[in-house]
Amino acid sequence: MATEIKLPLLGKTTNEATVVGFAVKVGDYIQKGQNVFEVETDKVCLEIESPASGFVKCIIAKEGQTLKTDDVVMLLGEKDETISQSIIDSLKAKIAKNAAEKPALEMSSDKSAVEMQIASQIRSGEKMAVSKLQKITAEKMLFSKRNIPCFYLTVRVDVTEIIELREELNKTGKPKISYNDFIMRALATGLEKFPIMTGQTDGNAIILADSIGIGLSVAVDDGLVAPVLKDVNKKTITQIAGENKKLIEKARSNNLTLEDLEGGCITVSNLGSFGIDWFIPIVVPGQASIVGIGCIKDVVLPERADNVVVRKMMNITLSVDHRITNGAYAAQFLDFVRKQLEDKNNFIE
Repeated sequence: MATEIKLPLLGKTTNEATVVGFAVKVGDYIQKGQNVFEVETDKVCLEIESPASGFVKCIIAKEGQTLKTDDVVMLLGEKDETISQSIIDSLKAKIAKNAAEKPALEMSSDKSAVEMQIASQIRSGEKMAVSKLQKITAEKMLFSKRNIPCFYLTVRVDVTEIIELREELNKTGKPKISYNDFIMRALATGLEKFPIMTGQTDGNAIILADSIGIGLSVAVDDGLVAPVLKDVNKKTITQIAGENKKLIEKARSNNLTLEDLEGGCITVSNLGSFGIDWFIPIVVPGQASIVGIGCIKDVVLPERADNVVVRKMMNITLSVDHRITNGAYAAQFLDFVRKQLEDKNNFIE
């Protein structure tokens, strides 16, 4: 009897994927656990392993086709086994009914909406192919700009105290703590106090997240990914630093899973290391907001009428889905986060 290889459940909120390509062909013998086809979701590209051994008797799906969870992709059987054509036709009809083929990305490879990785070997006038990750990113950002009405708020934060605290903690402690770790901890506390900022629209309702996950944008070889640190509000600054380090390592070694990319309420995108003062990031679909972090600069401020002081200042820009909340509520949230970051006592364990 033929064995069905189906599209497996890929994540808690991912029930469809597009076939990118096949690693086997009809007539091949494959082992259980062998990679047999590759798919891409709106989050990541994945290689799918065979749940059984056998000869490939028929490939039901085709490249570029969008499948639902449990759709049959191919059939395995004994070497001399024959599969009824009626069974094959029935399985193909089911796929066709469930989903139409995925439309082509609305851009050409030489006019991409995503930023290309700048490398020394690139020459002027060269035409570069767009990677799978860049295509996924472009689709998500295009969807966001077309479908998520946003407003934007910027606040200047005095981070003098947390810089001092970070230096103290990193003298002896491990893992080393980054500014992103402090920012994520402050955001998590803010999301607890202002829970509507965790919401997602569902018809005429807003569904609030049952846990606080925060994404961190990470540059990788062919684009950007944003793995999500779960339950940030329940973790100390040291725990956040340790788990972020592991997620970043997984991202850069291309070992992220769908679970690593799901469950985010907000994402942190930090361009401060490139000398950027401030910028407006694009909300990740499925999340309520995103923050853009600028560089830290020395700023001269009046302390009193006859004296000035130099403080370390940083800009944070918040992009918010206006369907979920309004400017006043989001402004209160951002002001609360600012106050968290300005007092190092909020991070002392």
